[in-house]
Amino acid sequence: MLDLDEIWWLVSPGNPLKEARGMAPLPLRYRSAVRAARGLPIRVTAIEREFGTPYTAETLIALRRRFAEHQFVWLMGADNLAQFHRWRDWRGIGRTVPIAVIGRPGYDAHARAARAMGWLRRFVRPAGQARRWTEWRVPALVLLRTPPDPTSATALRAADPDWHSALSRTFNPQTLRDGVTRRSII
Repeated sequence: MLDLDEIWWLVSPGNPLKEARGMAPLPLRYRSAVRAARGLPIRVTAIEREFGTPYTAETLIALRRRFAEHQFVWLMGADNLAQFHRWRDWRGIGRTVPIAVIGRPGYDAHARAARAMGWLRRFVRPAGQARRWTEWRVPALVLLRTPPDPTSATALRAADPDWHSALSRTFNPQTLRDGVTRRSII
């Protein structure tokens, strides 16, 4: 829909809006993301750890500095848009890169009524123009309609809180290489 060359999946060292207790270690979450992205044009990266940027706004600034030859668009689910106003410098994110919001079952209405949409609404672009995102002046936001995917990481973790145990026995974290920097993520 956006005619992207590739997607960079940023696996965060930690989400400031989520409780750290019970969160799987970064290497295991990274490995899980690599498995999920297998066969897709997605490069999994833990570059936030290298940057030392716990907040998306800071990460985007660092990415644009380091990869000035690239054009970035921020992809997020409607579930994140619903609470986007809680993110540090969320308006700064909107002023840094275009934002594409992917619909999520049960969240679309909440996303459209979200506090952040009070500011973002005037910057919404038609979904039919999504392929032209590189021409947009920021702030810019596009709401994408995709086939619904009911998969929920929160629900998966709740169903199997120890999901990462088996994964930890099947690989050597020393062999993990970042999909963008090619450096070890350890």
